[in-house]
Order: sequence, then structure tokens, then C-alpha cells
Amino acid sequence: MEIKQWLDQIDETTSKFCQAFGELSNEQLNWKPSSDSWSIAQNIEHLILINASYFPIIESIRKGTYKAPLISKIGFLVSFFGNFLLKAVNPDRKNKVNTFPIWEPKKSDVPAGILDRFQEHQSELKKVIAHSQDLVEQGVVISSPANKYFVYKLGKAFEIVVTHEQRHFNQSKEVLQLLRKKGDESS
Repeated sequence: MEIKQWLDQIDETTSKFCQAFGELSNEQLNWKPSSDSWSIAQNIEHLILINASYFPIIESIRKGTYKAPLISKIGFLVSFFGNFLLKAVNPDRKNKVNTFPIWEPKKSDVPAGILDRFQEHQSELKKVIAHSQDLVEQGVVISSPANKYFVYKLGKAFEIVVTHEQRHFNQSKEVLQLLRKKGDESS
């Protein structure tokens, strides 16, 4: 994928979230099928948390203060971790993957306006990606914001981000289907 494809994918995903969930009440956005699953609002909050966790890394690269771990010099590990993480966030959701604690949504009831915050965040994400083209072209290697030993190229990080968003859109659609099924059963 290239920068333009990532930006287009972000626009498409943002639009899909707003179209699919924009008419839901805050109560519906926060509804959870079970205590150990996430609501639509929590899925959206999770995306904001994970995507924004890359912003300080990119900023420190720009300032010249970023220190990648020594493991980032080992090319096959950089490729391995990048490909491993990309596969883990596959939108088909065949494999359940637990997130790192720093990326878990903090609240069971996400305040109203989560879709507006998501749209604002997506605009910021697009700016960060667009302004990082030189870093992507240079093949800059970063470590995951959640685990410094997971190293991959910044371009792969952006590919993971846009793919991960699709995964959580699919997860949110599943929650909506369960919510509607519950509503049908109670009427």
C-alpha cells in the first residue's frame, strides 16, 4: 500500500463507521453483548487510542530524539514482526486477538460524541500519515508503542493501522447485529 491508498482507506472506513452507527443512540453505542466483549463505542475508542499512540513516536523521530531498540537493526525480525502483526489484525476476525492493556478502552460507558471524536481523530491520522511520506520512503523502523521489542517499518505500521480499523468495523457490525437481534426478541 502507498500513502494515497492509506488515506483513501481511512476515508472509506470513517464513512462506513458514520453510516453504520451514526443514527444510534449513546445507549445503543455502549451496549455490550456480554460483560467480556466490547461495545461499538469501545471499539471506536480503542481505535483512537491505538492510532494516537503512534503520534509521539513520529514526533520524536522528527525531533531526532527517537531511539529504536537494537533489535530494529535485524532486518528479518523487522519483517517478521510487521507481517505477524498485520496478519493478527486481519479484518476477517477468524482469530481472536487480545490487545495490549495500554490500548484497552478505559470506560464501559463511553461519553456521547464518540463518532465525532473518531472523525476528528481520523483527520489527524491522515495528516500524520501524509506528512510522514519521507519517513516511509526512508524505511524508518519503529517499535510498537505497546512493546519495544516488536519492531517494524513505519510504512508497515500505517498498513497495520488501516487494516486494524477494518477489523474493528467488522467487530462493531457484529455487535450491531446482536443488538438488533436482541431488540427483535424483546418486541
